[in-house]
Amino acid sequence: MSTAAHRFCTVESVQAGDPLAGTATHAARNLLISWPRPKWSRSLRIARDMDDDLAERINRLAANGRRVNLIDQRSRPAFSHRIYLLPEGRCFDLARSDLHAFLAALESGSDLAGWRGVAITQSLVLCCTHGRKDKCCAKFGYAAYQELAGTVEDRKLPFEVWESSHLGGCRLAASVMVFPAMRKYGRVASEQVLPLLQHEADGIPYLPCYRGQSLLTPAQQCAEISALEWLEAHEISASLAVMPEAACSDDKDGKEVTVQVNWTSEDASGALVARCGTTEVMRVDTCADLDEGPTASTCWIVKDIRPL
Repeated sequence: MSTAAHRFCTVESVQAGDPLAGTATHAARNLLISWPRPKWSRSLRIARDMDDDLAERINRLAANGRRVNLIDQRSRPAFSHRIYLLPEGRCFDLARSDLHAFLAALESGSDLAGWRGVAITQSLVLCCTHGRKDKCCAKFGYAAYQELAGTVEDRKLPFEVWESSHLGGCRLAASVMVFPAMRKYGRVASEQVLPLLQHEADGIPYLPCYRGQSLLTPAQQCAEISALEWLEAHEISASLAVMPEAACSDDKDGKEVTVQVNWTSEDASGALVARCGTTEVMRVDTCADLDEGPTASTCWIVKDIRPL
């Protein structure tokens, strides 16, 4: 009989028909702190060798709406820290001894000009390798990270690639987040890395493993992806504008919404309307849930999409 030790929530998520679309929700305000991965704890933002005052300040920043993730590149010095602030688009390099003062200034809303930050000039590609959080992120995430980092280096692509702590959706490993586009990907296989990076270099989502644009609602994410698929099937290259959700006029239970997606190409424009609803999937969220077995989870899907 198969035991949880030999099973992976990522594999079981695929077998359960658990969709990628609509799973990309992520905070708009982010603080990324480079910290050696061997020192990460199970927490996405606290390392085992952080002092209590630093950990408390980071937790306060998170409580006030700033999502904090740890990131790492193996070649970085252990006590030199790269800080990214998003959506501000600023980058700082600090010694560990300066972290307290910097984060105190950030927490108080003080001017950070004195810290000599620079503008972020390349997209950041984060790949979750947080094995202490979930074994799928170690198994599938680290393989994807190596492929991402190697491909960017070999092909001189305009990205900075980082290992990251928990990005959400362990069952969807390998999970990848692209800043500042705020696009999230899941189940990224090695053979998908190059086309994903090529699409992102052109500012275009890579549909085979696209979870959605993180600042949209789950229903909007599903509508955007469905619209992109519709346009691809009709051989139309266009930019999109996703409108707010609207109540579905013929829905009596409040479980459906419509989302209008406007598109514009070089020589045409139009609009699509997606009817979105919910469905239940029996799944496990993480490998820690494997022994307990799957539970019912609600997912958003597009029921139909049509031109307006």
